[in-house]
Amino acid sequence: QVNFVEIGGTTVQTGGSLRLSCRVSGETYGFCMGWFRQAPLNEREGVATIDNGATTYADSVKGRFTISQDNAKNTLYLAMNDLKPEDTAMYYCAAVYGRCGVYNIVAGASYWGQGTQVTVSA
Repeated sequence: QVNFVEIGGTTVQTGGSLRLSCRVSGETYGFCMGWFRQAPLNEREGVATIDNGATTYADSVKGRFTISQDNAKNTLYLAMNDLKPEDTAMYYCAAVYGRCGVYNIVAGASYWGQGTQVTVSA
């Protein structure tokens, strides 16, 4: 069992920055960690993943978002810059066993948190 508590979501203006945090607990060995998001009426979209320092990103966020983790604090981060209205969504941190990548963090996620809302105003 892996548990998550996400914080940091809020409303920001277009072009602004935000950092989401996700406190992770439980047995994480073998799991790839990441973030996915879901906007109303849209499907889930994998945003970023990290596995032993290796990262992947969705094309829509490359160059703007950075995923990182602090193992000493059991915390996963998502730094978001140059935010756009299309980034508006509920953001979830998640874990997928074995195979990593932004596709698998959605298709194969075993655990995810309750989400934190990010709203980017035009």
